[in-house]
Amino acid sequence: MRLGERPWLKERIRLRPTAEGDLDFVLREEGNEENRPFIGRWPRERHLEALAGGDAEHLILEGQDAPAGYAILTGIEGPGRVICLKRLMVSEKGRGHGRAALRLVKERAFGELGAHRLWLDVKEENVRARRLYESEGFVSEGVLRDSFWTGEGYESLVVMSILESEYRA
Repeated sequence: MRLGERPWLKERIRLRPTAEGDLDFVLREEGNEENRPFIGRWPRERHLEALAGGDAEHLILEGQDAPAGYAILTGIEGPGRVICLKRLMVSEKGRGHGRAALRLVKERAFGELGAHRLWLDVKEENVRARRLYESEGFVSEGVLRDSFWTGEGYESLVVMSILESEYRA
């Protein structure tokens, strides 16, 4: 066990399918000043499309009795078994929820969904998230320079991934 690791935490939170009633929480967290610089924002209609299934899975990270964050996976029906972690957001930072949620997402992707590759992109300046992804086995593949328009300017995205063989090792 690594220093600071909380083996009990993963058992205290879980992933479950997002319900339409959860969208107020999701939209509130997307608009939260602390989260806004680091995650994309979708209108309610786009979240509803993801809830409808198809090639996406919308998941709530549930704590003791309340949502603690959410995740969105896309590409889950692709023939190449390449899944994108489109979004991962935790509402309470610094409590281990992000690490626990990422581990649950990896279990879901490489377990039930049978992924060969799980990838994501993260804003270049989001050092905290990049460190988490690296510590959980994700490898940086490159930078998409000025590829994300914020409405105020362009930002660069770092593409990261983990392969099934790396996850299983």
